[in-house]
Amino acid sequence: MRRSVAPLARIGAGGAIAVALSAGIGPPPGAPRAGAWLDEDLARRVARNPPLGAVPADPTNRFADSASAAELGHLLFFDARLSASGTVSCATCHDPARGFSDPRPLAVGEGTGPRHSMTVLNAAHQRWLTWDGRADTLWGQAVQPFETVHEMGSTRAKVLATVRGDPALRGRWRTAFGEDVPPAGAGQAAVDAAFALVGKALAAYERKLTSGPSAYDRWWTRRAAGDAGADGELSDAERRGLALFFGKANCFQCHHGALFSDGEFHNIGMPPRDGGMPTDAGRYAVVERVRDDPFNAAGPHSDDRDGTQARISRSLVNGPDRWGEFRTPSLRNAAATAPYMHAGQKATLAEVVRFYSTLEGATQLDHHRESVLRKLDLSEREQADLVAFLGALSGPGPAAPWDRAPGAAPPAAAHVPAHPPTDRNAAPPSR
Repeated sequence: MRRSVAPLARIGAGGAIAVALSAGIGPPPGAPRAGAWLDEDLARRVARNPPLGAVPADPTNRFADSASAAELGHLLFFDARLSASGTVSCATCHDPARGFSDPRPLAVGEGTGPRHSMTVLNAAHQRWLTWDGRADTLWGQAVQPFETVHEMGSTRAKVLATVRGDPALRGRWRTAFGEDVPPAGAGQAAVDAAFALVGKALAAYERKLTSGPSAYDRWWTRRAAGDAGADGELSDAERRGLALFFGKANCFQCHHGALFSDGEFHNIGMPPRDGGMPTDAGRYAVVERVRDDPFNAAGPHSDDRDGTQARISRSLVNGPDRWGEFRTPSLRNAAATAPYMHAGQKATLAEVVRFYSTLEGATQLDHHRESVLRKLDLSEREQADLVAFLGALSGPGPAAPWDRAPGAAPPAAAHVPAHPPTDRNAAPPSR
């Protein structure tokens, strides 16, 4: 929902497809083709937003796809004993019943944080983690909340002592890693190495937290296959919203790729919750932190210290243009993860769309003005259609047993908003 004056190829996430599209070449084989209401321009852009594929490999974590590590991580994710007070777990701010996100505007753990909790659903597909990207791997991010005062406020020693003192956790640890938890009084190197394993087990579990095909994905796949009935997967409003998303509203400029996110950082002028000028430095405050973090992709606990992500992290350079930038969130299952923006400033998707339409209250943009935000001036109907399309990006949550606390009963009902059936089989709108 922003207009970029930079070339599409600069965005990076689209790779060769982005270059092809910026050059005006048609959609690649296997993508939806133009026809009826889907014109050539829309088809080219839609091609960059395919269904979500398999979770990418993580060479920095040799236990990433270990079933026993995922089982241990599943237990740790829901274990409040790992926090300072014994009342806060990862699930406190990443509730399975809320799309593994938090319905509160600001995260509340051992204290109240400055930002909204991002969902961990599909997080394994992300290149950077959290709003400011202060972690470059899923396991590196997973250990950070333990020692953050307002999150779990704990220590490495307490986390390991909890695992060591619980026969079930300790047994799972041995099965997952082929070694025991370091004994009390172990040296710092042993503690740090074991703490990294805690993160890797949590990451192995979080890699299971992916969403299933949405109405949009079914439409994309059927239309790409030449199925004449594909358009019936989307309602009239959703098809109009799709045309806006990839057309007039230009949402696709930052929300492209299978995740509907470029994975990069931008300052969109979102005002603080309490008004005034922004004080959260965002990406600017953490570039050195992620570059120098011993739990990053290039650090001593990584299993791929000379890999692609390690080289990227080593080469990070900060600058004033990074101030106030936050990562573009994925739009997948966004309808189930309210509120929105980095501090929960917007309660509904309708409010988000209205902000982009009017830019009411918007603050200054990034210092070098590489990206220029312009109000969209959408009509009320257009705003509603865009919200409808965003709802069509929600699919079912993770499979059992990963979708709930260990041993918990199945949820009473799915928490993904019901898809409106009103005009699903109506004729596509003209443009």
